[in-house]
Amino acid sequence: MTASTPTILALDFDGVICDGLIEYFEVAWRAYCQVWLPEDETPQNNLASKFYQLRPVIETGWEMPVLVKALVEGIPEENILLEWTKIAQELLLKDNLKATEIGKTLDKIRDEWIATDLESWLSLHKFYPGVVEKMKATLDSITKLYVITTKEGRFAQQLLKQGGVDLPQEVIFGKEVKRPKYEILRELIQKTNTIPDSVWFVEDRLKTLQLVQQQPDLNEVKLFLADWGYNTPIEKVTAQNDSQIQVLSLPQFAKDFSEWLSK
Repeated sequence: MTASTPTILALDFDGVICDGLIEYFEVAWRAYCQVWLPEDETPQNNLASKFYQLRPVIETGWEMPVLVKALVEGIPEENILLEWTKIAQELLLKDNLKATEIGKTLDKIRDEWIATDLESWLSLHKFYPGVVEKMKATLDSITKLYVITTKEGRFAQQLLKQGGVDLPQEVIFGKEVKRPKYEILRELIQKTNTIPDSVWFVEDRLKTLQLVQQQPDLNEVKLFLADWGYNTPIEKVTAQNDSQIQVLSLPQFAKDFSEWLSK
């Protein structure tokens, strides 16, 4: 094992492996309608495009219908980008709602959609070019592959299987594990007795990578920001100026691991 090849490759799902923006908006809109009961259940023409642009602010699923609510309420997009956490909490408090309940509504809508019309649900997702091929090549190598996502693990597993990557449940860590991603990385290191600097983590949320950086025992984990994912230009620049984070392009991702390291 060389320094230019990871022992463990941990990948985020949404925004790294799979682009599900169309499905996210559709599920978010349906959940918004169930929670807030608007008179008109047809979204305005420009609502989806605004939602797509603001997707980088969302960390977990319950926030998606709340983002729809924020846009319907006319909260300026620049405010959402700068103060999303505060705005989301204010919207919950205003209507006496709980994030967990909204999350359950969202998951229930997904489950029912999958159960009744799997084909249409799958059709609204697409894998980023070259990612499935790279995952398959990794599975055939000595590098251990894991998926760490804030999506329900069963949804990620279903989509991966459809894409031809049949991963066992035990290597997919979804929302149901109820632990931060840095804790899962720590557990993987301990469980597999792997040295931190041979663990590579690819994520499209800068905040998540920064939380890993704040863990002294994870300082040597190699961190990659997927520039094709759900992040903003400012976040890309911030990552480029951080010596501990490598900004990774999609063409780089598809290449040999040695091509990932340019810092």
